[in-house]
Order: sequence, then C-alpha cells, then structure tokens
Amino acid sequence: MYLIVGLGNPGPKYALTRHNMGFLALDMWARAIKAPDWGEEHKAWTLKFKMEDETLLLAKPMTYMNKSGESVVALMNFYKAPAERLLIVHDEIDLPYNKMKLQKNRGPGGHNGLKSINQLLGHQDYARLKLGVGRPPHPEMEIADYVLQKFSTEEQNQLPEYLNRAVDAMEAFVFEGLQKASTAFNQ
Repeated sequence: MYLIVGLGNPGPKYALTRHNMGFLALDMWARAIKAPDWGEEHKAWTLKFKMEDETLLLAKPMTYMNKSGESVVALMNFYKAPAERLLIVHDEIDLPYNKMKLQKNRGPGGHNGLKSINQLLGHQDYARLKLGVGRPPHPEMEIADYVLQKFSTEEQNQLPEYLNRAVDAMEAFVFEGLQKASTAFNQ
C-alpha cells in the first residue's frame, strides 16, 4: 500500500489558500478517478482505491497543519505503511508558483506540517512532493499571512493544469519510483 498525504487546513476558510496545495492536489486526483466520497479515520479524510494492482490510500489530515504528524503516524501504524511508500504533498515557498520538486530525506525548511511529521515519526526519511507557491511579493509580509491567502486570479487560472501535473507526479512516484519521477517532474 502507498500512503499519499496532502497537507492543508480543514474548513472553507482555508479551501483555496496556498497552504492547502496538498489538499487541492489530492482532491484533483480523486476527481480524475471519479472516486467515491472520502471517509474519515485516524483524524483524516481518506480515500482508498486500487490502481494497476497497487492499493493507494490518499489522506488529508484534519488536525490542522501544525499537528499533521498525529494523523500521518496513526495511519502509517494502522496500515503498516512503510516510510518508503509514504509521499507527503505540500506547499513550498522556496519554489516559484507552478513549479514542483520530488525529494526524499530533507529537513522541514520551516514548514510546520513537516516539523510535526518528523517529530512524531522520529525521522525525515520519506518522499515529498513540494508544490511551489512562491514567496510573498513584499519582504515585510509574514510568511504565515502569505500562505494563508487565497490564490490570485492569475494563479487560480493556472491551478487546474498545475494540479493535474501534480497528480501525474504522484502517479509516477507510485508506478515508476522516486528517481524516475524526480527526473520527469523536478523543475
């Protein structure tokens, strides 16, 4: 089984914010496969399905970003999912909007969701799909304020194509492995 976790914050207030890129990417995948409704378990909305003989579990932690690790570790323990089959999908301010990068065994880089996962998991040796949201347009703007803002009109117009590429990258991770997926999708 592969556990693909999209990071974000629950509720309509955060729905179309930069910090919810993980949720948005998983929602796009669910729509693409015409999946049934999400279920709820281990403090997350989950969706389990088979694709090309692989079982996949998509998860959106409902713990709010800063406590994402609670849900991730509970799901890993319950499903006996090994770290090499874990992919965390999240927003990344150090990449421009519309760019992505697959990596493994990297530090949290100030991302509170990753800090929570690393702390509760006890390591950082898992794969991530970083979805670029860019940095604030003004240096004096707080990062937290920026990532909790809604997308600009231009960003919203580009979002469907960007999220479709993210789905392709997630599928490549599962079916081709991290190395090949990284070569194909890292920008």
